[in-house]
Amino acid sequence: MEAQAKRKVMLSGIQPSGDLHLGNYLGAIQNWRDRAEEFDCYYFMADLHTITVRQTPADLRRRTLEQLAQYIACGLDPERNTLFIQSHVPQHAQLGWVLNCFTMFGELSRMTQFKDKSAKHGDNVNGGLFTYPALMAADILLYQPDYVPVGEDQKQHVELTRNIVQRFNGIYGEVFRMPEPYIPKAGARIMGLTAPDSKMSKSAPEGCVFLMERPEDIQRKFKRAVTDSDTERCVRYDPAAKPGVSNLMNIYSAVTGKDYAQIEREFDGQGYGAFKPAVGDAVIEALRPIREEAERILKDKAYLEQVYRTGAQRAGYVADKTLCKVYRKVGFVAL
Repeated sequence: MEAQAKRKVMLSGIQPSGDLHLGNYLGAIQNWRDRAEEFDCYYFMADLHTITVRQTPADLRRRTLEQLAQYIACGLDPERNTLFIQSHVPQHAQLGWVLNCFTMFGELSRMTQFKDKSAKHGDNVNGGLFTYPALMAADILLYQPDYVPVGEDQKQHVELTRNIVQRFNGIYGEVFRMPEPYIPKAGARIMGLTAPDSKMSKSAPEGCVFLMERPEDIQRKFKRAVTDSDTERCVRYDPAAKPGVSNLMNIYSAVTGKDYAQIEREFDGQGYGAFKPAVGDAVIEALRPIREEAERILKDKAYLEQVYRTGAQRAGYVADKTLCKVYRKVGFVAL
């Protein structure tokens, strides 16, 4: 029990606003899986965050459960990780409101994702879209984590959370633990197949490989992947001069374990016509067991329900301890 108490805490979540893709797996979930030995891990479906953009209700419910099944199929054992649906733990929204009142307007207006989403969804620039970083801070701080695994593009949110911690603790004492961003060194950025200068994203589906996609569709996307226009057409790792080829090499390395020198030797003199289908085949084989296991899990509705109920209970128990402390500190009357 003493060793368990000393384990550090890690937390992260992904919005079920679209299907999980190769970038999510190689850049995030695969790294989460390896942390269970070292940390107490909390991973959730961030469904509260999705409704800052209009969602079709039936699709959101379906994707949320599919994402949970895919988490498990990717190796996140619910016995060793706390897996839950964000909206099942009401303390997220409750703490989110409190932290709204400790987050400055100027801080929120500088958030890059608010600017990006406002530009994309100009007909629905709502209050939630503006204040969601305070909810994200609540997501983190409820579980008093030591580390938050994030990509480089999410560091801004962790920095805002750290500002909120400093502000709140400065007024009320040591209520929240100061979280650190945890950025894995390998496989952190998988770029789009059609736009290798941008991160792989479900918003650009032709350049995005989804975990549950049919093998023939995956192969088609790799065969059409952007390489480069130079005349040598050799497989060489050079992100500045050959971003498309380098991205494909990064993916191939991540799913096969081969380093760039090995890949260059393997495809020496063969050109892109041999290389792109080979990357597609390697990805198909890497994703096959995940797709098949997720499909099996999705058929077992009783098991899925048991996982998300148990996860919500475990997460809620921890979250409530933090929320009660916060409520007491700000002066709310205990129920």
